Amino acid sequence: MIEKVKINLKVNGHHIDREVDPRLLLSDFIRENLLLTGTHVGCEHGVCGACTIHLDEAPVRSCLVLAVQADGCDVKTVESLMQENGELNYLQQAFSDNHALQCGFCTPGFLMTVSSYLEENPNPSEEEIRECISGNLCRCTGYSNIIKAVKQAAQTVSN
Repeated sequence: MIEKVKINLKVNGHHIDREVDPRLLLSDFIRENLLLTGTHVGCEHGVCGACTIHLDEAPVRSCLVLAVQADGCDVKTVESLMQENGELNYLQQAFSDNHALQCGFCTPGFLMTVSSYLEENPNPSEEEIRECISGNLCRCTGYSNIIKAVKQAAQTVSN
């Protein structure tokens, strides 16, 4: 029998202490143990970007990280973007305003990738936006509305 490992981390501002299987993926821990189902699991190989979260403020593919590797870290999932009053934040609103989602499966990964990027570069060019989202796959939208949404969000950040 595999011995469980105790981990202590902060997820969306809440301290979490749990014992986990040492082989448990962070994406599965987030979804199955914490019931934060906004983090989607697509390819399970780090290719699609649907499972992107922030680990100590850096966007990472949670399907490539073991839960035990997040011990002592600060994790933010897409649920962290929602405002305290339950309203969408500026980036979520921009995606809605620009119809930047269809099925929505990839959207959490895009939101987490872009939210981190806009903190570093609040006024990106279209080419920079395309580079930023190049690691996130969408099968529905064709990306043009996603780029429009990021431009709108960037205008909100820079104002």
